Parts: sequence; C-alpha cells; structure tokens
Amino acid sequence: MPRPVTLFTGQWADLPLTTLAEKAASWGYDGLELACWGDHFEVDRALSEDGYLQTRWDILNQFGLKCWAISTHLVGQCVCDDPIDGRHKAILPPYVWGDGDPEGVRQRAAQEVANTARAAKAFGVSVVNGFTGSSIWKYLYFFPPTGPEVVDAGFADFAARWNPILDVFDEMGVKFGLEVHPTEIAYDIVTAKRTLEALGNREAFGFNFDPSHLLWQGVNPARFIQEFPDRIYHVHMKDAAVTLDGHSGILSSHLGFGAAGRGWDFRSLGHGGVDFEPIVRELNRINYQGPLSVEWEDSGMDREFGAAEAASFVRKVDFPASALAFDAAFGD
Repeated sequence: MPRPVTLFTGQWADLPLTTLAEKAASWGYDGLELACWGDHFEVDRALSEDGYLQTRWDILNQFGLKCWAISTHLVGQCVCDDPIDGRHKAILPPYVWGDGDPEGVRQRAAQEVANTARAAKAFGVSVVNGFTGSSIWKYLYFFPPTGPEVVDAGFADFAARWNPILDVFDEMGVKFGLEVHPTEIAYDIVTAKRTLEALGNREAFGFNFDPSHLLWQGVNPARFIQEFPDRIYHVHMKDAAVTLDGHSGILSSHLGFGAAGRGWDFRSLGHGGVDFEPIVRELNRINYQGPLSVEWEDSGMDREFGAAEAASFVRKVDFPASALAFDAAFGD
C-alpha cells in the first residue's frame, strides 16, 4: 500500500476546518494533519465537551479523509523559550498566556502539551508533532564568550520540563515528534543526538522529519534519517531553496519570508533544492509506513495552486520498497 498523503493544516488556520477539508479532498489528499489552533483541533474542548471529537471526525468522514497525527507547534514552542514576550502571546490561547508571567506561561504550555497527548488518545491518533522551544537558542553565536556550562544548563532545563510531559505521553501510548528546526532545542543532527541523550533516549520522544529546515543549514536530510532510523515518527514534505548570491547571508538578514535578498526561503514541493529520492529510499529502508504530510509554505505562489500540485508531486516521488533483491532471479 502506498503511504498516505496528508496536508498539515497549520498554514490554513484562517479557514474553517469544513472548508479546508473539502478543498483538500478535491486536491487529492488522503487526510489532514490537524493543527491545534484555529478551529481545527481545540485541545481544551476535546477534553471538556462531550461530542467535540466526533465533530472533527464527522467533518473528515464527510470528505473521505483520515487523520494520523495532530500538531501542537505553537504551544510547544513556549515550554522552554526564553525570553517569553509578545511574540508568544500572539500564538497562544488566552488561557495558556494568562497574565503573561514568563514562568507561568511555560508551565501552562507544558500542561497544554500534556493535555494534547490526552486529547490525541481520545481522538484515536498516536502521534503528536510539535516544537519544544529552547532557552539557549539565543546563545547560538558564542559571543560574548559562552561557556559549555551555559549550554549544559539549557539541555538540563529542557529535560526537566519535558520529562514530566513525556510521562503523560507514555501513559497515553502516544509519541511526540519534534520538528527539528532552528529555535528548537534540536535543530540539526548533532543537537538532535544531544536532545535524545538529555532525555535518556526514552521512546516517547522522536522526530517529525522535515527536510526543508535541514537543507538550508547544509545538513543532508537523508543522513538525518540514517542517524535516527527508529525515531522517525512522522514526515513532513516541504521544500526550500538556498539563494545565496554573494550579497545576502545564510542567516536571512532580518528579512521576512518571501523578501528579495534573503539567503534562503521555503518553496512549494519540487520548486526548491531538496532531493526527495534519497529521502524516500531511506524511508523505505527503515520501513516507515506513516503519512507523508505536506506542509505548504511558499510566499511566491498561490497556496491553493501549490497545495494541489504538491499532492501530485508527493505521489510521483514516493515509491514502494523492493520485496526482493534484484539479482535473486539469477539463482537456480
């Protein structure tokens, strides 16, 4: 059976779920990865309102769609971030932001992520994707001089905040997939290894593989899968392009996405620099059978055109693993 092709709804939260589901079905998607913002999947209602979860399934079923994962990127970001400021207020539900006291925000965000595991189990899905935030991303460049003890403390802070959350994930039988990404505790292969080590390599924590964030950093996406074959819990299909021209830098020059002069930017699938064939081969090698979820981001393309094209692109580049060695027919 081919891997299902889904659409992550995070970039479509301005649309009601019913509207988006109808569109996604017409574009050829098998399902949706529901974002826990907008009206797509509300964790507080999932745990407090009888019948709420059934309304989500009713919408999906109406258009022949399924769901394999829900995602809590925005709230997850606030578990470890330092500083906590107005940027976070803009992405959080009011009941998580509260009075805005930074430590209170972190603690309420942690409780919300734990509750997301409870909601996922009640909804019947076994993967929650998201971010973790990081107290040490601000120290990415070591000047003024930053000693190793500062970095050690950041990973210790991450483990102290996330281990209790993961206890709930274990209790619920749900896995958390971190999208390895700048501003998170893990943003490349080296930091991903250290993140797992900080948690004692507990199985509840793995990765939502997304090649776009690795490509522009110069990290080989297929190599990431090779390094973590048992921790690929979900896959995002997203493309990016490095556009260095001798004038711009790889750190994006404080220019927004889509701005002329950026050193890199996201692209609709097939319009960037990600080589998907070695990725698919590695997914076949590790026997990943979960969804390939399109996270559509391209500031230079109409999103409905891009989302429809992306669904077809994923089906074109995905191929099944061989069931036998090609030279088996040479034997007697």
